[in-house]
Amino acid sequence: MKDKPDVVTARGQQVRRILVKTGLLTEKDDIIETVRKFAPELLQSGDIVTIAESPVAIMQGRAIPIDKIRPGFWATVLWRFVRKVPYGIGLRSPWSMQCAIDEVGAPRIVKAAIAGFWGKLHKRRGDFYRVAGKQAKMIDAAYTSGVKEFYGCVILGPKDPDTVAQNLKKETGAEAAIVDVNDIFGCAVVGASDGLDVELVEEALRDNPAGQGDAMTPIIILRPEGPAESASH
Repeated sequence: MKDKPDVVTARGQQVRRILVKTGLLTEKDDIIETVRKFAPELLQSGDIVTIAESPVAIMQGRAIPIDKIRPGFWATVLWRFVRKVPYGIGLRSPWSMQCAIDEVGAPRIVKAAIAGFWGKLHKRRGDFYRVAGKQAKMIDAAYTSGVKEFYGCVILGPKDPDTVAQNLKKETGAEAAIVDVNDIFGCAVVGASDGLDVELVEEALRDNPAGQGDAMTPIIILRPEGPAESASH
C-alpha cells in the first residue's frame, strides 16, 4: 500500500501528521499514562493529539471475549437483519448484537431494528444506527479488530470519550480528539476537548493514515502549519 502523505490540506491549512508508535496496548495500560509516555516530546504549541477509539476502549477494559457473552433472545433474532458492509461485521453477529443491547438497552435496539426495516422499505440507509446511537455504532465485532491479540473479542466503543479527550487536554495542554477512522467512511470525531476544531481533525484524517492493520500507531499528532497556499511552491 502506498504511504500516505505526511502533510495534507484541511480547512484551508497545511496540516502535518505525526504517527506515534506505541506497541500493543491492553487493559493493563492507562490512557493518560500512554499519551504521557509517547507524545510529550513530540508536541509543540498548537498541536492536536488524536487517539483511535478502539485502543481507548481496550485500555478501558472494553474488549469482551465472545466466550463471556451469552446472546439472548433479541440478539439471536436481530443480528440476522443487519446489513453486510464492506468494512467489517459490526452488529452482524449475535455476540456484538448482545453487546449493543447491553450498552443501550433492548427497547432501543428493537426500535432501531424497526426503523432500519422501515428505512429499507423506503430505500434509505442508516436509520438503524441513527436510532441505536453512537455507542452501538462504535462496536467492533469479533475478528475485525485488525490486531490478532483481540481476535475473538467484541470491542465496545470507548466510555465517556469527551471526558477522555478533555483529560488528555489537561495533561498535554493540547486540544485532543478520540477518533473513529476507517478506509470506507473516513474519520469521525467521537470525543472532543472543549476547544477542538472537529472539522479540521476529520478532514486531516479522512484517508486513514494509520491504516486498518497492526501498525500500532493509534496516536496521531496533527500540527497546523499555515495556509495551504503558502506551501504551493
